[in-house]
Amino acid sequence: MTMKKLLAAALSLFAVTTAQAADEFHLYNWNNYLADETILRFQDYCKCKLVQTNYADNEEMLAKLAAGAAGYDMIVPTGNALEPLIKQDFLKPLDRAQLPNLKNMNPAYLNTEFDKGNKYSVPYAYTITMLGYNDARMKELGITVDSWAVIFDPAILAKIKGKVTVLDSANELMGAALRYKGYSANDTDEKHWAEAKDVIMKAKPYWAAFNGTSYIKELTVGNIWVAHGYSNDIYQANVDAQAAKRPFHILHGMPKEGAVLALDNMVIPKSAPRPDLALKFMNFMMDGKNASDLTNMMGSGNPNLEAAKYIKPEIIKNGAIFPDKAGMGKLEMLRDLDSKKRRLRTKIWTEIKAS
Repeated sequence: MTMKKLLAAALSLFAVTTAQAADEFHLYNWNNYLADETILRFQDYCKCKLVQTNYADNEEMLAKLAAGAAGYDMIVPTGNALEPLIKQDFLKPLDRAQLPNLKNMNPAYLNTEFDKGNKYSVPYAYTITMLGYNDARMKELGITVDSWAVIFDPAILAKIKGKVTVLDSANELMGAALRYKGYSANDTDEKHWAEAKDVIMKAKPYWAAFNGTSYIKELTVGNIWVAHGYSNDIYQANVDAQAAKRPFHILHGMPKEGAVLALDNMVIPKSAPRPDLALKFMNFMMDGKNASDLTNMMGSGNPNLEAAKYIKPEIIKNGAIFPDKAGMGKLEMLRDLDSKKRRLRTKIWTEIKAS
């Protein structure tokens, strides 16, 4: 082959490779947070390939970004993780002219403390951190799952030792322990943090694991009877258990002391290779029908008003996914910590995990 033909072939290959790369939308998202059907529908809509990378905790996501992870067109951080991304000037301001479906969003989930005026973010979905449990096992043991005591009280844990998992998340577990002690999940009093740590340390010997990724499966097959986890994951565990014809259901347990509501948001990094596809995905996911998939298929709470007409009635009535006014009053969103408190929280978490 002549040099001219070799060069032409190389340029042709480069053009094909570049075109393929250019038609990929890279999404950095939570585990179990986008239905396969939705992915296929978006790919058909955008004539591109959706490439998804997952994380299990906001801290994991922030650490990877800080370490230089790049190439993402969109990230889906929770409010408290959105704050540092904005402060670090990491995000691209949104072109609202490309987002006509923003009109479908519930105003209650817009203009939050995390991003006043939604300059950088639009809501994706929300989850509530609560308890998921095996109804048959809890009934046999006479345990009512309506309090954080189920994962923190040694007297209760003695009955279910080795059958409990908690999230591998400092913010979530400390938040739950603080609520159990009667404090806000956002309390930063160091004495109260010490009390929360003590609660965790006394309960830890009874837990099977810190688990933020595979507890859905563990609940589904019956290996775990109680899990500290996200409402959408608990919903999915029950769907899977019923599909497998297990002799139990996985139910939501809302702690009476209160819990954390996590509003997850779509944002575009300044370094995004294809911000145009990110805006397409944002607007696509704010369409009522597409947004309803997050609830119908994933069990996520939905900040999209237009989605309500497409959501299954039995899910709309589920107070663990759509809490009533009284239930919402017991929920709070986690806030970001300043650098001093973040260091202390990390120190406490390291001690908890290492002991």
